[in-house]
Amino acid sequence: MTGYSSAQIWMIIAAMGIGTFAIRFSFLGLLGNRQLPDWLLRHLRYTAVAILPAMIAPLVLWPNATGGEPDAPRLAAAAIALAVGIWAKNAIAAIFGGMITLYLLQYLLG
Repeated sequence: MTGYSSAQIWMIIAAMGIGTFAIRFSFLGLLGNRQLPDWLLRHLRYTAVAILPAMIAPLVLWPNATGGEPDAPRLAAAAIALAVGIWAKNAIAAIFGGMITLYLLQYLLG
């Protein structure tokens, strides 16, 4: 089905597992008990704020559910999530605000 043999698939899985372990160990194992510089800690504070929009933007702008066309419920949910995030300064509240808006508008608009 994929053109890979069973052994090749297991080698890919093993390589990805080793790579993931190496990335995490480089930060947690090697630097875990050391004090990081203030400039690095300042930048790491913004990691979650940068990753969340990067994961959500493609789902809003090119959703698979609509064949890649943006639709009103997703755009409204993104706007509400942004507004709640700015107002509450809480990522969890923004996520739930966007989720509730998306599901409610999908239910109401069909």
